Amino acid sequence: MKGLFKTAPGDGNMELRDTEVPKPGPGQVLVEVKAAGICGSDLHIYHWDIAFAMRPPMIVGHEFSGVIVENGPGVDGWKPGDRVTAEPSAIICGECRYCRTGAYNLCANRRVMGYWVNGVFAEYVVVGAHRLHRLPDRTSFEEGALTEPLACCVHAVHELTGVEVGDFVAVTGPGAIGLLCAQLAKAEGAEVMMIGTNADMDRLATAKSLGIDHCVNLEETDPLVYAQERTEGYGADVVFECAGAGPAAALGIELARKQGKYTQVGLFGKPITLNFERIAYKELLVTGSLSQRYTAWKRTIRIMELGRIDLRAVISDTFPLSRWKEAFDKFEAKKGLKILLDPKG
Repeated sequence: MKGLFKTAPGDGNMELRDTEVPKPGPGQVLVEVKAAGICGSDLHIYHWDIAFAMRPPMIVGHEFSGVIVENGPGVDGWKPGDRVTAEPSAIICGECRYCRTGAYNLCANRRVMGYWVNGVFAEYVVVGAHRLHRLPDRTSFEEGALTEPLACCVHAVHELTGVEVGDFVAVTGPGAIGLLCAQLAKAEGAEVMMIGTNADMDRLATAKSLGIDHCVNLEETDPLVYAQERTEGYGADVVFECAGAGPAAALGIELARKQGKYTQVGLFGKPITLNFERIAYKELLVTGSLSQRYTAWKRTIRIMELGRIDLRAVISDTFPLSRWKEAFDKFEAKKGLKILLDPKG
């Protein structure tokens, strides 16, 4: 089969290689990958500027959907033909306080599919059966590839932050993650403002088509003034920073009202400079959000079953795996939204 490998540490060092179809071991299943999504962290892997533990050479990718084709020994409750996706937390210690309380996404020994073990930018992938989730019947394979990013957003919006009916919510960065967070906030009854730049005009148009209340180009309209005019001068009750950019974080801190909430969802890939004193003066409740856990996945599958979030609108392109570099370049140039890879191409 073909697999997209990070071949060695350092910037670049990624290539499509022929490799053997893996065999599932005890408690594992072999899944034929039907669709796989490119994540911002995959770009960080490409450029070697992410803080996760990595062990090249390995196949990259962790957002996917597919069909079980073979069970390893000791697998119960799953059978060939089942339509599935899976959590990327391939290895955890199971003993630390985070694992024992269900927050295994924070386990210091957590090892992630596509970083430490072979991932999903390939025709087949082996995953632990305990990490599987069944795709709802109404969910296509393309939409199913967005289960993991949607679970990340559910973790950020619902589990860590909380949004209430009537809240004014600001979202910076109208990429796939920003659009999913904005939709989740809307589903909770919030008034949502999406913020982008001139380069995001198509993405802001998508946000508008999804029913986002205010789509603001900060190069044309001051989002601080815009938010204050709609909140009696107070500012946003909740801010989700999804751009992973220093200026967006600085803007988000200013957008949040006093005693408001600010959640960092996007990853910067490098240190940034921020006026942290503003957090004290405004008594902000600030949190970060990393990956997801079982509870977020279960809620996500239910949201997909109910059809409450439009995943199709967030998918802009599908490239054959053989054109992975073109897909990565388009994603890095912020053209389009969620870009999928077809392992059969």
